[in-house]
Amino acid sequence: MPRGSKNPFGRKSIHKKGSPQAAQNASAAASGGGALAKPAGPPSSFATNLITNNKKGEMAMVPKADGQRASSSTFRNFKSVELVKLPALKDTPPKDKPELFIKKVRQCNALFDFTEAVSELKSKEIKRAALNELIDYVTNNRKVITEAVYPEVVNMFAINLFRTLPPPENPSAADFDPEEDEPTLEAAWPHLQLVYEFFLRFLESPDFQPTLAKKFVDQSFVVQMLQLFDSEDPRERDFLKTTLHRLYGKFLAMRSFIRRSINNIFYSFVYGNLRHNGIAELLEILGSIINGFALPLKQEHIKFLMTVLIPLHKPKSLSVYHPQLAYCVVQFLEKEPPLTEMVVTAIFKLWPKVNSAKEVLLLNELEEILDVIEPEEFVKIMQPLFAKLSACVGSAHFQVAERALYFWNNEYLMSLVHENSKHVIPLVFPTLYKTSKMHWNKAIHTLVFTALKVFGSMNQPLFDECSAKYKKMQEAEEKKLEDRASVWKKLEAQAKKNPLAKSIEIPNPKMPTPMPEVIMKVPSTGVAKRDKDGADDSDDSILRRKSQLPRDPATMSALEDYAKTTEHHLT
Repeated sequence: MPRGSKNPFGRKSIHKKGSPQAAQNASAAASGGGALAKPAGPPSSFATNLITNNKKGEMAMVPKADGQRASSSTFRNFKSVELVKLPALKDTPPKDKPELFIKKVRQCNALFDFTEAVSELKSKEIKRAALNELIDYVTNNRKVITEAVYPEVVNMFAINLFRTLPPPENPSAADFDPEEDEPTLEAAWPHLQLVYEFFLRFLESPDFQPTLAKKFVDQSFVVQMLQLFDSEDPRERDFLKTTLHRLYGKFLAMRSFIRRSINNIFYSFVYGNLRHNGIAELLEILGSIINGFALPLKQEHIKFLMTVLIPLHKPKSLSVYHPQLAYCVVQFLEKEPPLTEMVVTAIFKLWPKVNSAKEVLLLNELEEILDVIEPEEFVKIMQPLFAKLSACVGSAHFQVAERALYFWNNEYLMSLVHENSKHVIPLVFPTLYKTSKMHWNKAIHTLVFTALKVFGSMNQPLFDECSAKYKKMQEAEEKKLEDRASVWKKLEAQAKKNPLAKSIEIPNPKMPTPMPEVIMKVPSTGVAKRDKDGADDSDDSILRRKSQLPRDPATMSALEDYAKTTEHHLT
C-alpha cells in the first residue's frame, strides 16, 4: 500500500499487494531447491516476495474464449517455471528435514496457468505432490513447526491465494438459483484446495504457537483474506469460512478487529452495491461467535444486532443467506430475551408489501423466534404479532396464507395463546371466518377450519361470543348499506317532486361504450347455400380475410425461385 494512502480500518498495512508477476519471479528462484537463505527484513513483511520493479503492479489479462466462464486465474500473469522434484521427506535424515521442509514450502510458491490444461503438466504435478507431502508431514509428525517455518508458510499462502477476483459472472445475487445455475469455478482449484488444506493443518497442529505467528498473521492479512469471501466458487468460500474461524479462535487479540471487519463488509452490502457472494458464510461464522458471547451482552453486540443483522433483512437477495441470518438473530434472543420486542418490531417495519416469497421467509424466522420466546416477552408482542398473522392469513397468495396458518400447529405457541386467549381470539377470529368463506384455495379452507376448531376447543364461550359479535357486525354492515341505498332513493324522490325538476334536465352519466359481442361461427365448407328465395346463404362473408395487397411480379418470381430451391435441398 503506498505511503500516505488511507487504510479503511485505520491502521497501516504491513502486507503490500504487488504484481502476481513478481510473485512468480520470486517463487521461480526457489523452485529449484537452492540453498536455504535467511529471511531478510522484518518477520511480518512476507510481501517482500511480492515487490517488483513494476511500480504500478499491473496484471495482464488473458483473453477468455467464447463460452468460457471467468476465473480469477485469468487475471494473473504467469511466467513459465520448470520445477525440480526434491527428495521425499520420509527418506531424508532427521537433521536435514527442517531445511528440506522449508525448500518444499518455497517450491509451492510457483504459480501456474490452469486455463491451459496441457501446459507445464510436469511442474504442476510436482507442486501437487509437494503440497500433499507437506500436508501429510504436518499432520503425522510433531515438533516440525519451528520459528523459521512461520514466515515461509504465511508467505506461500499469501502468494497462492491473495489475488484480484474477476468481475462477477452473476451481477445480481438475487437472480442466482443454486439448484439451477452453475457457479463460476476457480480453474486453479486443484492447487488452491491443497494450499487451504495445508494451512488449516498448520493452524490446527499442536505445535502451532499463536505468539510466534502473530508477527506474520496481522490485520492486513485478515483484510485480504476477507476480500476473498467474494469469490464465486462455493468450495473456496467454504475453506475460507473454516480458516477464518480457526484464526478467530487462535488469535484472541484480533477478535474485535475481525468482527469489525466483517461488519464493514455487511455495511457495504446493505448500504452500498447490494452484491456479495460470501454473506452466508460470514453469517455462519458469526453464528458460532455469537454462541460464545458472555452474558450480559455488551452494548457493542446489541448495536451489531440492530444496525447490522436487522438491516440485512432488507435486500432482495435475502433468500441466499436467510437461514444463517435467522440463526444469528435467534442466538441473540436466546441469550438476551428482553431484546425480543425490539427485534420483532424492527422486522415488522421491514415487512414486504408485495414480495410473497420474502413474506414466507420472514414467517419462518418469526416462528423460530417464537420457539425460544419467554412467556412474559410473548405478552409484549402478541398484539402486533397476531395482527400481522391475521393480515397474512387473509393474503390472496396461498403460500403466504398457508405458512401463516401453520403457526396453529406449533404446540408451544398454542400453549402461550391459551394463556392469553381473551386477547388473541377476538383479534384473529374475523379474518379466519372471512377467509373460510371467501378464499379461492380449498387447502386454505381446510387449514382455516382447523384453526377455528383449535380456538373453539381452547375457549368455547369466548369463541361463541366472538362468533355472535361477528354475525352482528355483518348484519350491521348490511343494514348500513341498505340504509344508505334507501336514503339515496328518498333524496331522488324528493328531487322529482320539486317544480324545478322538469325545467332543469339532469343528464344521466355516460356509461362506457360496450364492446361489440363477437360471435364465432363455424367456417363454411365452400358450398354455397341458397334459401328458398334464391339468395346466397353462405357464411363465407363472416370469415376474416387477409388484406388484399397489390402483387409485385418481381417479388412473386423471387418467392417461387426460393420455394424451388428449398424443395430441391429437401429432396
